Amino acid sequence: MKTKILIVEDDRNISELIRLYLEKESFEVAQAEDGRQGVELFSSFAPDLILLDLMLPGLDGWGVCREIRKTSSVPIIMVTAKDETFDKVMGLEMGADDYIAKPFDMKEVIARIHAVLRRTAKDQASDGKILEYDKLVIDMNAYQVTVDGKRVEMPPKEIELLHFLASHPNRVFTRNQLLDDVWGFEYFGDSRTVDVHIKRLREKVDGVSDKWLLKTVWSVGYKFEVVDQ
Repeated sequence: MKTKILIVEDDRNISELIRLYLEKESFEVAQAEDGRQGVELFSSFAPDLILLDLMLPGLDGWGVCREIRKTSSVPIIMVTAKDETFDKVMGLEMGADDYIAKPFDMKEVIARIHAVLRRTAKDQASDGKILEYDKLVIDMNAYQVTVDGKRVEMPPKEIELLHFLASHPNRVFTRNQLLDDVWGFEYFGDSRTVDVHIKRLREKVDGVSDKWLLKTVWSVGYKFEVVDQ
């Protein structure tokens, strides 16, 4: 799956130049020519990073950043002709992740993009939302599970159960504990619900790696067993 980048820039020549370079780097690109369109595309395109010009018609870059930060922490790199310290500080305080002043070198833009994406991925992994084991990636930001490099379709509750167990490697949980922690205290369903979800998970991940497995601990419950950490 390609990393998606949204360019919000009213100068078509600059926008097209950036698009060409980004597509050469195998990014998927969407373009907006004003702030309002940028906010709309953010919702429909769901980018992994935004290149945001400050001096936009209608809703300016500050306003776009403010709107996006109400609901998302997606990385934002501000791109502008202004190069004053006040603008940089204001942009960073509003939630921008980096700042590039025009005129710029496209090699620098590409390098900044890769650096911000690496930093963001590291931050997300460190907060436990992304778990990685041999041939397995559980990404709770995207509610996505990748097995041996391929995305595997799973209902949200299966992903949540797998993530919970994998977050506590080698720890055994009873069915009732899993119901409380994954389904919630308000859930009054049968504990066999856990058995059914474990069975479905095994159909999708069993045998993928010899370094971890979903293991049944008879008369107790289940655990995510890591054989070789």
